[in-house]
Amino acid sequence: MITRTPLVTGTDFITVATKDIDAAMEFYGNVLGLPFSKRWGQMPAAEFETGTVTIALMQSDAFGIEFRPNNHPIALRVDDVEAARAELESRGVRFKGDILDSGVCHQAFFEDPDGNVIGLHHRYAPRDASPDSAPPT
Repeated sequence: MITRTPLVTGTDFITVATKDIDAAMEFYGNVLGLPFSKRWGQMPAAEFETGTVTIALMQSDAFGIEFRPNNHPIALRVDDVEAARAELESRGVRFKGDILDSGVCHQAFFEDPDGNVIGLHHRYAPRDASPDSAPPT
């Protein structure tokens, strides 16, 4: 058997497109309350920390990239989806629909100012549980 060293050893950051870096920084820093970690020099890009992965905001046009919002959620881990949702609603965030219960986790979805979809996520079942085997909540 041949043992190979993995090429990928982790995820350093994910990139979120924006049309307005200042508005995006306000939202991710002040509305979501994520800790700011750094700017990309003089470029309109900034990084925020979630505790497990860095979110890098990039103003698309400054990098020669066509802006397109992400329509699938970035799942942000929270201890209580209902409480986190209520807090974000008090800060002006509008959610898309009710809290979803997948049988293993609770989720609630909203958009940032650029239309990128974000989800609040709380797994209440063990990681190896499937929706059919998860205990009811």
